[in-house]
Amino acid sequence: MIVPILAACDVYVPMIAGRGLGHTGGTVDKLESIPGYNTQADNDLFRKVVKEVGGAIIGQTGKLAPADKKIYAIRDVCATVESIPLITASILSKKLAAGLQYLVMDLKCGNGAFMTDFESAKALAQSIVEVANGAGTKTSAILTDMNQVLGYSVGNAVEIRETIDYLSGKNIDIRTDKIAKALGCELLQKCGRYQNETEALKKIEEVLTSGKALEKFSQMVAALGGPRDFAEKYDSYLPKAALIKPLFAEKAGYITAMDTRAVGLSIIDMKGGRTIGGQKLDLATGYEQFCQIGDYVDNQHPLAMVHCQSEEQFETVKNRLWSAITVSDEKPTLKDPIILKI
Repeated sequence: MIVPILAACDVYVPMIAGRGLGHTGGTVDKLESIPGYNTQADNDLFRKVVKEVGGAIIGQTGKLAPADKKIYAIRDVCATVESIPLITASILSKKLAAGLQYLVMDLKCGNGAFMTDFESAKALAQSIVEVANGAGTKTSAILTDMNQVLGYSVGNAVEIRETIDYLSGKNIDIRTDKIAKALGCELLQKCGRYQNETEALKKIEEVLTSGKALEKFSQMVAALGGPRDFAEKYDSYLPKAALIKPLFAEKAGYITAMDTRAVGLSIIDMKGGRTIGGQKLDLATGYEQFCQIGDYVDNQHPLAMVHCQSEEQFETVKNRLWSAITVSDEKPTLKDPIILKI
């Protein structure tokens, strides 16, 4: 969402992203649900797309952070995902290889993040900011809450669908919107494009409302080998699961908490994430209309719409989600801010 927004604000955004790691989804995996999209573009194509479109998202290649590609895959399957030095090295090997002048990191904190408590998340943020600034890339980090699912979708193709909806001004999740705009504003100010948050936010809202950000996403997809009409016909291009079925809670009530890591692991149960390096993913599986803390659920309002390939898969994730999501009689007081610290 943020790359096309920034590209529409006339800054250049070369982004090298990763695949799924542990219980978390990977940007590269999500983009590969778009037919033809080349996440392994060579340096010349990467440079060309950034110059002509304003932004491009690709994965590591043999010539861009090649060592990290191997180390990343090893970490995913040998329980070294949460190491602060390895996270710092992994993230910044990609960001520095892209030749960035300015960087803003969104670092998660909570039961769905690698850093589950505030102090650990703050330590990771400090590590990344100090190393990146020391290497000559002006960097800041925003700590954001991950004690619940971010957005309405969880998975690969389903999150691409939510991205298009967001850029089109449809079905906007308030928490996702706040984070996207906060990160965009921080970067536009850091690079000197706008003098204050008010100016930067006004520009971001303008490119979203006008459709310019959506147009930039379309241009990026086409330039990297995807369909030219993807934004208009994304539903006909994205892979679909054989079974799409509502999952209802065991009892009516309010969502008061969720184990977000367990939700991520349930995607792996549906083969939407890896248990061994190099594993081919089922990009169609996942959840849409996922509940949020404070929502009321009953036999008319489901916890989520499950996108899976069989009744057997549905039963597996049903039990996983019933264990992961707490439903209570009393409505919770929503007090935790989504943005914890810059």
